Amino acid sequence: MCVQEEVDFLMSFFHERAKADLDEIMRNEIRLSVMGDKLKLPESLQSLISSAEEYTKANQGLHMFLALNYGGRYDITAASKKIATKVRDGVLQVEEINEALFEQHLETSEIQVSNPDLLIRTSGEHRVSNFMLWQLAYSELYFANKLFPDFDEDDFVEALKMFQKRHRRYGGGHNK
Repeated sequence: MCVQEEVDFLMSFFHERAKADLDEIMRNEIRLSVMGDKLKLPESLQSLISSAEEYTKANQGLHMFLALNYGGRYDITAASKKIATKVRDGVLQVEEINEALFEQHLETSEIQVSNPDLLIRTSGEHRVSNFMLWQLAYSELYFANKLFPDFDEDDFVEALKMFQKRHRRYGGGHNK
């Protein structure tokens, strides 16, 4: 299977799963948000995402975020463009730009805990793969030599044990 066929398959699979799971999402009061460059997705999937986000907007339960066509570089670039537009339009002054303002323009701004304490990376890869580059600045990283479907409760407990042994420092040797 070539890369484009794989992408097409995944998009089609996601589209069908999303339609099938929407009723369950509503029954469980889940709010759905999708982060990523939605404009590069097929129009039918863009429409489904928009409808699902609007349909679940008032739900008060779990807020589920899906990273779909998301990349950390995309996120940082998009946030920069939003801020630059506000400066150009006179809504914002350059002197007002700081880390907190920048974070408010990232895709993860709606997540209550947008800077993870721990990232568990499955599949044996030892990289973050362009995922949440800004948000992972002070995260602890755990690399598991298992594929995600095989990552079980014992593996999760092992990752948490590793995390508990870490002495957290947030740059400059200062604790947060």
